[in-house]
Amino acid sequence: MKKSITLISLALLIIPLVSAEFTVSELELTIYRDGYVEVSYQIIPSDYAVQISVPLLGENYENLIVEDENGNPLNFEISGNSVVIYVDDAQLIKLSYYTPDLTSKHGLVWTLNVSSPYPFKVVLPQNAIVVDLSDIPLSISANVISMPPGNQSISYTLGYGVEKASQNWVYYLITSVLIISAVFIGIKLISKRSSKSIKIDREAFLKKMEKFDLNDEEKSALLYILEKGGRASQAEVRNALGLPKTTAWRMFKRLEKQGLVKIIRGRKENWVELKF
Repeated sequence: MKKSITLISLALLIIPLVSAEFTVSELELTIYRDGYVEVSYQIIPSDYAVQISVPLLGENYENLIVEDENGNPLNFEISGNSVVIYVDDAQLIKLSYYTPDLTSKHGLVWTLNVSSPYPFKVVLPQNAIVVDLSDIPLSISANVISMPPGNQSISYTLGYGVEKASQNWVYYLITSVLIISAVFIGIKLISKRSSKSIKIDREAFLKKMEKFDLNDEEKSALLYILEKGGRASQAEVRNALGLPKTTAWRMFKRLEKQGLVKIIRGRKENWVELKF
């Protein structure tokens, strides 16, 4: 009898350890005005874990990044709707990606639909107006809503579409003209600034490169960006040189620390800009 009780006790101790690969300390969904959602996890792996499998929200993923607490990339692979992450010595894992699959639009109303086993935080676009919630939120602060786990949905409109729907078409027309004019002016200003933002001095930059102990890949990447006018996307450089994603990521980080490039984080991809 005592032996049976001992075996049961050991089993109860072992089962939680086997099933608890990790703890999700934070899950944040940032919604953009075009419906894209940035999904950001902060994960604490168990002490024994060698690899963990984290469920992904949505079916299409862009710019998926997995890093440890120091910003170093971790190896991973996609398996179905989950990402298998190789923990190494990471104490905290940061997982982020973009997906268009979590939102839908009907008329003026956008709806976020999420099925999550973890509580999560939703950052709505500025000036969003919530019109429906599937459950009582854990907290609400400005445009940030914390929701409990489960199948949840948040419906919202952008700007003040609900109030404007009752106004006359003349007001719509005037507002539309003003917005379109502002957009065209903004585009012209941005294009002028962007065209003048990088002053290319090829000889000066080549001399600057000589001061550093660069390997062949680093030299090729810098020369490629130089030929492209001083700015190119990381994916473009990586594909041109035939480099793996992790190798390219580390290379750009080294070049940034040396003051040769500036990494500009974009919504869908990162850009690399030479520092003259």
